[in-house]
Amino acid sequence: MVRLPLTPAEVERGKRLGALLRDARGPRTILDTALDAGVSPETLRKIESGRVATPSFPTIAALAAVLGLSLDELWARIAEPGVDAAPRGARQRLAS
Repeated sequence: MVRLPLTPAEVERGKRLGALLRDARGPRTILDTALDAGVSPETLRKIESGRVATPSFPTIAALAAVLGLSLDELWARIAEPGVDAAPRGARQRLAS
């Protein structure tokens, strides 16, 4: 399976996601938060730094639950206004 390069919008959304999670974590350590969510501290570190711009849904759902964020709120805060929220694959299928 070939993974397509991320679009600039996806990279920016990943950075916004990382900043939001870092802010929501507050004074909690990366280690405590990651262990509570069932992900590795390195994965959380990469998400927070924007190096993993498109983490898996289960990872985001687990982190949101631990940090007390609803997934609707999370998406609303990281999505760019006016940008189609369809996944990249769906956009490509629609464009064909």
